[in-house]
Amino acid sequence: MEDQDAELLRALQDEHGDALFAHAVRLSGGDRQQAEDLVQETLLRAWRYPEVLDPERGGVRSWLFTTARNLAIDAWRRRSVRVGEVVTDMIPEPPPSADEADRAVEAWTVAEALGRLSASHRDVLVECFYQGRSVAEAAARLGVPPGTVKSRTHYALRSLRMVLDEMGVTG
Repeated sequence: MEDQDAELLRALQDEHGDALFAHAVRLSGGDRQQAEDLVQETLLRAWRYPEVLDPERGGVRSWLFTTARNLAIDAWRRRSVRVGEVVTDMIPEPPPSADEADRAVEAWTVAEALGRLSASHRDVLVECFYQGRSVAEAAARLGVPPGTVKSRTHYALRSLRMVLDEMGVTG
């Protein structure tokens, strides 16, 4: 931040800070932490858009108060659309797991589908998904550039999806 910018923020804080904070406390229903956040964001916006502070455009304090009010309304709207957190003393039950037979059939199906892919597509999927290697690690193991690993992975997944569709696997 330049000295000029810092001076602008200090001047705004000195001249309007107390009144803006009192306004923000009222807007936040007495929540001082939220009021501090509102003041900080309001001053940050004034710093980002210094042209709004031109006295010919209107009162600086009215712009600051209006901006703080709009920020408070936006925060209220964001909170009102969120689902509240549920607190309970009980640990949730784990999701039901597929039985071993289903997993075995799924593994065989995927193995068969992988066998139908080209060697380069199969190798990149095995390295990235089954061996858990990063793009850089897979590239080093396969002896190709990382960009090649990325594009092969993209096309390999497309091919695998088509092979599974041909095999009648859905979902």
